[in-house]
Amino acid sequence: MAINLQKGQREAINAPQFTIGLGWDTNSASTGTSFDLDTSVFVLGDNKRLLSDSHFVFYNNLKTPDGAVEHSGDNLTGDGDGDDEQIKVDLSKIGSAATEICVVVTVHDAENRRQNFGQIRNSYIRVLDGANNEVLKYELEEDFSIETAVEFGRIYKRNNEWKFEAVGVGMKDGLEFFLNKYN
Repeated sequence: MAINLQKGQREAINAPQFTIGLGWDTNSASTGTSFDLDTSVFVLGDNKRLLSDSHFVFYNNLKTPDGAVEHSGDNLTGDGDGDDEQIKVDLSKIGSAATEICVVVTVHDAENRRQNFGQIRNSYIRVLDGANNEVLKYELEEDFSIETAVEFGRIYKRNNEWKFEAVGVGMKDGLEFFLNKYN
């Protein structure tokens, strides 16, 4: 049975291989332009910086050099049930310098499309074990009315144990904020 997390809650991930699923729906009253949300993953070291440019995983770089983190590809609409995008993680392959994996979702071309997370509903991040059973889930219930990027969660290593933290922090500067923060 899955653990439903609250913002800031942390839980151990007791699986060397797992999938991070992200999902969302758009509100019925939108801007008339389709929504394209993008999942990005930042694999960081002790200094809270990307291990390399190749450790920034997104729709144009689907895999880390060690193959430990792999993006399922860009979902341009978010239509349908279930996860809109997934990230596969294999901790047995991850380099020893990696201590954190941050998962961020951004609204693509938000300024030109006049879109933000206030127009999104039913947002969540979840962790599935190797048998595709949901073990952790965090549903974003806040109204991010001006934010165009949200750090959904992070996986971090502490005392040789990997844990998941439900973050749920929004930024109005989009992906650029996180690129500057982690580069």
